[in-house]
Amino acid sequence: MATVAFLGLGVMGFPMAGHLAKAGHNVTVYNRTGEKAEKWLETYADDAAGELYTAPTPAGAAADADIVFACVGADKDVAEVCVGEEGAFSAMKEGAIFVDHTTASADCARTMAVAAQKAGLAFIDAPVSGGEAGAVNGVLTVMCGGDTAAFEKAEPVMQAYAKSVKLLGAAGAGQLTKMVNQICIAGVVQGLAEALHFAMEAGLDAKAVVDVISKGAAQSWQMENRASTMIDGKFDFGFAVDWMRKDLGIVLSEANSMGVSLPVTALVDQFYCDVQKMGGNRNDTSSLIRRFRG
Repeated sequence: MATVAFLGLGVMGFPMAGHLAKAGHNVTVYNRTGEKAEKWLETYADDAAGELYTAPTPAGAAADADIVFACVGADKDVAEVCVGEEGAFSAMKEGAIFVDHTTASADCARTMAVAAQKAGLAFIDAPVSGGEAGAVNGVLTVMCGGDTAAFEKAEPVMQAYAKSVKLLGAAGAGQLTKMVNQICIAGVVQGLAEALHFAMEAGLDAKAVVDVISKGAAQSWQMENRASTMIDGKFDFGFAVDWMRKDLGIVLSEANSMGVSLPVTALVDQFYCDVQKMGGNRNDTSSLIRRFRG
């Protein structure tokens, strides 16, 4: 079992760190608000096979860790917990590995990888897919970029909360793969929203229609898991519109720097902006149908 740290106990990080504790690792957690760290400790103390601690700073959490995991908000938050005042890099022991599960820019990943190397550390960008339910159930998909040797040491530990962990290339490759993931989701959810709206306007039993077409080429994860709730107007299923807009902003910025046109993604990003204007900031991503149904 490893000695690890986990920085950031939000919707995703809280259960992910919990899976590490239940897997028998010694875990020290840090959160910007210390009360959340104490709550985490209380939640998992009885199920832990290893030792659990909290720390008041990223550096304090990282000092003795073989692997430091993080899941924070955006590029600036990654920089803060890595190289900011009392950041983890300043305290990590030589040869330790930093695994960043934040969905951030590829430039952020590359910058942190260089900083880690200068400090005698390894850095893996490892954004995840699967949402809150995937984190709670320990079945996330983890997309990684970084050094092969470091990945091979970290991958067995990540298995505590993942169903799939794959190295896609050098630093930044994990973040680029997550961008591909979000491009796919945006287009599929918009197509599903339009299809369901059309079915209902045509007077069809939309759920019966989904039951039929989900057995054929139209089938998708979104159809299987979100079509019924979209029809019912229920949008409280994890990954929020605000977060999706953050991710699509990263996608579109990267595409612009590459000179790549993403017209559908850009359009769907604006549709999510419409949902925000309707007060749907915390609705899940399937709420695109609200633009049609109110």
